[in-house]
Amino acid sequence: MMVTEPAASPSATTKERRPLRVVMLTDKMFEGGGAERAMVAIATHLPRDRFEVTVATTRPAGGSLIAQVQASGLRHLALDRRGRLDLVPFRRLARYLRDERIDVLHAHKFGSNLWGSIFGRLTSVPAVIAHEHTWSYQGKPWRRVLDGQVIGRLVDLFVAVSERDRDRMIELEGVPADKILVLPNPYIPRPDQGSVDVRNHLGLPADAPLVATAAVLRPQKALEVLIEAFAQVARSMPAAHLVIGGDGPRREALEQRAHELGVAERVHFLGWWQDITSLLECADVAAMSSDFEGSPLFALECMMHGTPLVSTDVGNVGEMLEDGRGVLIVPPRDAAALADAIEALLRDPERRAAQASFASGKTPRYRIDSVALEFAAIYERLVEQGAARRGRLGDNGKHRPSV
Repeated sequence: MMVTEPAASPSATTKERRPLRVVMLTDKMFEGGGAERAMVAIATHLPRDRFEVTVATTRPAGGSLIAQVQASGLRHLALDRRGRLDLVPFRRLARYLRDERIDVLHAHKFGSNLWGSIFGRLTSVPAVIAHEHTWSYQGKPWRRVLDGQVIGRLVDLFVAVSERDRDRMIELEGVPADKILVLPNPYIPRPDQGSVDVRNHLGLPADAPLVATAAVLRPQKALEVLIEAFAQVARSMPAAHLVIGGDGPRREALEQRAHELGVAERVHFLGWWQDITSLLECADVAAMSSDFEGSPLFALECMMHGTPLVSTDVGNVGEMLEDGRGVLIVPPRDAAALADAIEALLRDPERRAAQASFASGKTPRYRIDSVALEFAAIYERLVEQGAARRGRLGDNGKHRPSV
């Protein structure tokens, strides 16, 4: 590959410049993962005349997200590490960063943030970014130390997806405050696979009160709390049903819990369900019971599809939608409060309509095109600052960019 000159300043009008070369680094490409979907969306929506993007995966990866990357004309660098101690594949990453003269290394999630910050600095990539999609390091002090003392010190910018995450990164991890920028996840439209009438699919009456959620069935989502809350709702609203779109390691335990609470016939597990549009458009109320989140994509999908949401107080849901106006917020692990909020909305159509209307007014800020352009401006500014820094101090100069 022909080596071209480093990118000129974004403000230059008289010099030709090549597109900036960006590597998006992650570990796996989990099909249901919100972080993975957000990363691919940003990668595929960056302006093609300004950026050449490679998606690099450290672990074996395939499936629809990789297919989407390749169909969009982006490169895929597969390192295929087989375990934590398999470090040899990182030599390929280092060679790629050097040989392709990568301008921006944008890592996503903790493991890739660590490796990206190290190899980005070792190979003198002008702009190195870490991106934490969910802060959840309670009880894991070694991860807090690595975040604060390694990643936070090496990168040019540390992206958090909520103000709450930013505060924790500063106060509990010691990440330099001037390194952190809060940018929420974007809304990412799902592939159009044809609409399904979920009520008809499940044999439910058209007027049955319907609560819906979509999630990977893992402990973080605390769906047993949602099932317990629904059991309370069901006692006073016998026609109500709960629909859960998604699958995962907790499914058997969750089905068992529904049996124990006597609501198994009214709790419906759809399995993997890509048609979130049809699920939300048939629901009267959406619910999220997570123990922790960063900037949950499900909340954005509810906003975009006009489905009133009840959520635990996690991530940026409250700051994004405003408690009592665009969402009803309840404490995590409080099934009674979750049940009360769900029932209050089910019984009040006017309140549901008002909440959905308020939430819909928030949508422009979170559209993928807008968020991708924000990242584009950040990349260009960081590279420009890096070029100026090298001119003043040489490659060993230290800096902290203002973004």
